[in-house]
Amino acid sequence: MTTSQANCANSTTTDLSAAKPPFFEINGSKPVHYGVLLFHGFQALDVFGPLDVFNSLAMLYHFPTKLTMLAKTTNAVETSHQRAGIMMMSHPETDFSQSVVVDRAFEEQLRLQEAGADGEAQAGAIDVLIVPGGVGTRNDMSAEIAFVKRMYPSLKAVLSVCTGATILARAGVLDGRRATTNKRSYKWATSTGPNVNWVAEARWVVDGNIVTGSGISAGIDATYAFVSMNYGEDIAQELADTAEYVRWTDPDHDPFAKRWDAGKA
Repeated sequence: MTTSQANCANSTTTDLSAAKPPFFEINGSKPVHYGVLLFHGFQALDVFGPLDVFNSLAMLYHFPTKLTMLAKTTNAVETSHQRAGIMMMSHPETDFSQSVVVDRAFEEQLRLQEAGADGEAQAGAIDVLIVPGGVGTRNDMSAEIAFVKRMYPSLKAVLSVCTGATILARAGVLDGRRATTNKRSYKWATSTGPNVNWVAEARWVVDGNIVTGSGISAGIDATYAFVSMNYGEDIAQELADTAEYVRWTDPDHDPFAKRWDAGKA
């Protein structure tokens, strides 16, 4: 076991599954530090939908916040499903993608995440990890899974979108918990976590300090719900109104489970 793994293991003395919102101090002595896990073939809206909510939160309210984009290496990460090795139904001449600059590689973040002698996380430690989905989740995710598994005990909360839940499931952090995921990919996605209590009809699910959103656009509603839980409903609704976005506020309202025949769970 490495030093970072030992430190993370020691921090599991706190029952994170019993955590209740708010998950952190919004006006604490240190900024709330958000991190986004990136991989080739991530779904654009899974990342940019939630980030736009947090961008507005940071801009319009006087809360200390930070953001770090994370990936296996510091090379830019693409949404391209072709270069992620999955052709889908695209025309062979299609080349349509967006790239995101990475701030920090996994291993560097894990070093920063290690607890110091006084038990306080070092500067640069992530508090909230956002895990998107996308076709890339069907590739080799061993580095991302290992990263989540080692990171989770030191995090205050996790927000996953779409098939991002499969990364959490394979890391074991959803074992015994309720969670949801993309409904069109429901059969495959739920197969990655046989010990997870998957909920088919749900826009998002909260269990302990983990919030899992359904498919793609549901990540925006899950993010507003996350903001409501931690910063207050008035702020969540004002952010949605500012974005001229009509929220789904009922986490159990999910017509897409029927549309994609995800069944009930």
